Amino acid sequence: MLKVLIFLLILVSTNFLSAQKELTLNEAIKIALNRNTTLLKSTNSLKSSESTVKSSIGNFLPRINANAGWNYSKTENEVGDVTIESENRSYSAGVGSSWTLFDGLSNFATLSQSQNDLEAARYNLNRLKQDIVFQTISLYYDVINTMQLLKFKEDDVKWNQKNLETISERNRLGSVTLADVYAQQVRVGNAELEVIRTKNNLETSKSELLSFLGLDVLESYEFTDTLFSGEIEKVKNDLNLDYNNLSELVAKALENRLDYKGAELNLESAYDGLTIARSGHLPSLTNSISYGVGSEKVKNMFDNRTLSIGLSLNIPIFSGFSVESRSQFAEVQVENSKIELIELEREIKKSIQKTFLDLQAAEKGLKVSERNVLAAQENLKIESEKYSLGAGTLLNVLVANSEFTNAQTNYINAQFAYLTLSDQLKYHLGVLEYKSFE
Repeated sequence: MLKVLIFLLILVSTNFLSAQKELTLNEAIKIALNRNTTLLKSTNSLKSSESTVKSSIGNFLPRINANAGWNYSKTENEVGDVTIESENRSYSAGVGSSWTLFDGLSNFATLSQSQNDLEAARYNLNRLKQDIVFQTISLYYDVINTMQLLKFKEDDVKWNQKNLETISERNRLGSVTLADVYAQQVRVGNAELEVIRTKNNLETSKSELLSFLGLDVLESYEFTDTLFSGEIEKVKNDLNLDYNNLSELVAKALENRLDYKGAELNLESAYDGLTIARSGHLPSLTNSISYGVGSEKVKNMFDNRTLSIGLSLNIPIFSGFSVESRSQFAEVQVENSKIELIELEREIKKSIQKTFLDLQAAEKGLKVSERNVLAAQENLKIESEKYSLGAGTLLNVLVANSEFTNAQTNYINAQFAYLTLSDQLKYHLGVLEYKSFE
């Protein structure tokens, strides 16, 4: 019976583990690009911009209308005691066209504005994709970082428990005091508490990632919890930050940043709006052509034919200050677009400078953290051996272990800080890859 229960337990555990879905970083990015609601709404809005361009092209084409009509009337005239009735039927059909030949260049400006708005919307949409990719990377790295910290803290619990067993045995033999046992018991409890806290942080980071991806936070997923060998060196080579100064980085960003290109197009669109508003001061010229037939009988409709051709010139003299009002509003839009472009350029410079300096500091911190781990590990080994030989104190061992724990934690954090900052710099430079995940 016991064997059967053990078999069922193993089977249930295996099914539970197999039910976990593996979620790699690349898969997470693809899911984010497919499920992000802001991106989906922006994609739908792009269709509206495309239809606006089509409508602007239509302003250059003539308007053509066809019409057909039937009319019936009955008249009764009373002359003395006699009522005279008459009926009249008429049929008509025609086709007409009107074509705006000149409207103060408004149609040209409208077409240019709609094309600029469409292109700016495409730039902003792709910039949003880069933003989603970077956010996904950051959240995924948070999960992996916390998973690695959890593994280390679990190892720390095992070390402290083993150390407690050793101290307890030595206390039983009378070689150490009971105070050492109590001190190590406290250390074990603190290490176990750190594991609980790290587990909670891990679940929180997982929930934040799954929520951002639009997945069920209650489902179980398996994450890639290790960095592949040489990943940091590969990132350094990919960045290739061989620049003499930050000016080259800023120039690179202004050349590649999609949102900056979109802001430039928004400024051009604002100038087009100013042209549209000022076109109200200029005359407009419209051409019209119509052709119609009509008769009292259908079979004789083409016996009566009418062709009409005309030109209409409209010269605005006074519009109740409406043109001035629209022009003033358009000028304000131009100035605001200039300010937004300048502000974005300032923000780009500030972000690149801060991220670049942080990345340099992170690279140096990574090297220092790695050396600190080796030094702390060696110091812990020495203090543990001294304590085993009776030449050291438990306090020194605990201090050495604490320093090793902090050094290892700092090293793990430094690795992911460097990776995150490298992707952040790519994001600010506008070169963060997103097309391969679509």
